[in-house]
Amino acid sequence: MPSNSEIILTAQTHLGDSSIQTITGDKYKGDGYYGRSDGFHSIQYTFDGLTGSIVIEGTLAIDPSDDDWFEIHSYTAAQESNSKIANFTGNYVWVRAVVTYTDGTINSIVLNH
Repeated sequence: MPSNSEIILTAQTHLGDSSIQTITGDKYKGDGYYGRSDGFHSIQYTFDGLTGSIVIEGTLAIDPSDDDWFEIHSYTAAQESNSKIANFTGNYVWVRAVVTYTDGTINSIVLNH
């Protein structure tokens, strides 16, 4: 079965004033959308000087409301510049990223499945 790779959150830079900023990305199709049975997903975060958290959320709903999303994976950084990879398994219909941070830049978040 073919795999998908897509950027689910593009470059985002904090305002630089130490305020708490939250960015909720758009929803992207997960394995469950395609009816794939393995449910295997990989995510890659790339960031510079990040202080905050990156949360990957998923849903099993076809047409999700705000209450349908739940946390799949999270990563917390303190003034980090790095690229991290994480794997998770589940037949999620939709996947999205939520970033809450006080400093730094998210260069990209890429979903592979």
